[in-house]
Amino acid sequence: MKITTHLWQILSTIILIVCSIWVYDQYFQRITVIEKIPDNYQEVSLADQTQRRWDSFRSSAPDDFIYAAAKSKSSVVYITSYQKINKSRYKDEYRREKGSGVIISDEGDIVTNYHVIANADYIEITLEDKREYIAEVIGKDESTDLALLKIEAKGLPYLIFANSDSLQVGEWILAVGNPFGLQSTVTAGIVSAKARNIDALNKNDIESFIQSDAVINPGSSGGALVSSSGLLMGICTAIISKSGNYEGLSFFIPSNLARKVIVDLKEFGTVQRGKIGISISDVDADLARKVKLPFIKGVYINSINLNSAAAEAGFKKQDVITTLDKQTVNSSSEFYEELNRFRPGDEILIEYYRKGKFYNASLILRNYLNTTDYITVLNDKILRDLGMEIRDLNSIEKSRNKTEGVMVISVSKGSTIDKTKMEPGYIVEYFNNVKIKNAQEFLSLLKNTDKNITLRGFYERYPGVFPYSFELTP
Repeated sequence: MKITTHLWQILSTIILIVCSIWVYDQYFQRITVIEKIPDNYQEVSLADQTQRRWDSFRSSAPDDFIYAAAKSKSSVVYITSYQKINKSRYKDEYRREKGSGVIISDEGDIVTNYHVIANADYIEITLEDKREYIAEVIGKDESTDLALLKIEAKGLPYLIFANSDSLQVGEWILAVGNPFGLQSTVTAGIVSAKARNIDALNKNDIESFIQSDAVINPGSSGGALVSSSGLLMGICTAIISKSGNYEGLSFFIPSNLARKVIVDLKEFGTVQRGKIGISISDVDADLARKVKLPFIKGVYINSINLNSAAAEAGFKKQDVITTLDKQTVNSSSEFYEELNRFRPGDEILIEYYRKGKFYNASLILRNYLNTTDYITVLNDKILRDLGMEIRDLNSIEKSRNKTEGVMVISVSKGSTIDKTKMEPGYIVEYFNNVKIKNAQEFLSLLKNTDKNITLRGFYERYPGVFPYSFELTP
């Protein structure tokens, strides 16, 4: 009887331990995982959000990647961009650029790399199920090597941007793309490093790549970096290689940065970048010793622009910034990755070190024109066909010139507008003798006329009125 009781106590203890482990695994441990996953930025139904949250319960270290691969393959497209290089009476000749793209909405929004479609005359999209579409360019940003495309399709599978800050070095990830034209290729690797600056884009202020050893090759550009739970963590953009093919180092634009760029392109036609007005460098051992810092962290202010946000907030040369919006920044790439998540007019808190003490200061970010206005650039098809980009005048330009109108910010070489000799910086006041107030009004007039057009306006740096005439071609 005593032996039976003793065995029963042992058995009960084992059952209790097993049950406790199961409860912890099913609830508490998985809750920790989901807390790292933010709501997606797209507008989706409550049911879809609920399903995606349940999807994120999957462990970050699965036994296989079947789930994540199946979820992401159908959302990655094959891109062929065509650039006309020779036009003859018999046959046009085109240069083709191959790449990948990621569907980010069920209505055909696609994100890819700028360099995949930069010089394209038209862009062809092939879905995993072999359907083909011609894509429209909604916006592009050379500084981050990102572009937003649109195809006329409904009910498409898509990936949602997740929080790339939650990725940890050593975590499993997948790269999905079309290397060498091999459609829907999935490779696996780990996060090797974060906030890498490799001078791939020659734009030091925006590079902050996720580094991985997942295999990518030519044709993978614009593809997806996917977590093991099937969420979009980044966009494939570069490799470091002496041969031109994969040699163990692949780099991805973090989803947090990509999401902000894509939302801006869709809403404004250009990226709204918040500027502080400083130049910085990393704090390393040599710099810390030279300027007698008691630590090796943060970023060092080399110079401050006159009348900038930093100048008005009281920053000085040789200050060392240690946190931006409560996020630690220990390199220029980390600093600019954090900064590029904000827009002009946003207020941010910065912690900095000066002469033995730490201070806090808040400042209001500016745009590249040193105002807090949003800058809207129209990139409508009719404007692209004419070869021009326009935006509204900002508040300072309106006040300085005592007028309303639109600013021409780019003119495509060889285009209809280029043939008129118009140059960027031209301020349009009149459209066929109609006074215009903003870019939307200009676009509306352009779409509702079928005759010759004369624009009248001026350049701030040149005296006089400059008229330009051109003819709309069907």
